[in-house]
Amino acid sequence: MGHVERNRAAWNDYSEEYQRVNAPQIRGQAFTGELAWGTWNIPESQLQILGDVTGKAILEFGCGGAQWSMALARHGARPIGLDLSDNQLAHARALMDEADLHLPLVQGSGEQLPFKGESFDIVFADYGAFTFADPLRTVPEAARVLRRGGLLAFSILGPLYEITTPADSDHAGDRFVYDYFGMRSFQEPDGMVEFNLPYGEWIGLFVENGLAIERLIETRPAEDAVSTYRDAEDLAWSRRWPSECIWRLRKS
Repeated sequence: MGHVERNRAAWNDYSEEYQRVNAPQIRGQAFTGELAWGTWNIPESQLQILGDVTGKAILEFGCGGAQWSMALARHGARPIGLDLSDNQLAHARALMDEADLHLPLVQGSGEQLPFKGESFDIVFADYGAFTFADPLRTVPEAARVLRRGGLLAFSILGPLYEITTPADSDHAGDRFVYDYFGMRSFQEPDGMVEFNLPYGEWIGLFVENGLAIERLIETRPAEDAVSTYRDAEDLAWSRRWPSECIWRLRKS
């Protein structure tokens, strides 16, 4: 389980910078309730991934500063934020104090959840644990804690983006640099370990765990999109090829 320890340490080191740099994009939703997906901040009102969350028990699978969970609480949901990083959760607590909006936070790994089976109506992540934990463990755990008929939704980097981004670059190119078959984990220069799978392996994993695919959304940013995570070069790439995707699944 070395990647769990490495990712906890890396996120503890990176948390302060992450929250500061991306605050213009992600901080406001904790106060306004406006929900948006991915690094290009595509509105939930446009994508309609989660639907009506009023009264729903929701687990955010890698909540970071809990901006999403706080926004969902403003829509009448009953969210719990889970994260691996001590420092990310410290940011979440500080933001809750500032907004005077408090909800439960749990430190733990998405690969071994401290919750009983069938505890949640929705499990979701905007990146989060589905990027920084092993999907062969996170997907079964997410399915386990979902109630029958419950919704699982998460965004990740598109597999094409993963295999066209060199380890020493911040940008994807127009050539494959990694094998598609056998894709699973990627060691980043900062020590983080990220995960992804080929589309067929994701689908097989969902089927094995009783999850029916409702939608796969390969998001495309607008021509004038801006992002605290990405630059103009990334925008040009993402207008041509899918840099991000969102899975929407239902526990049968």
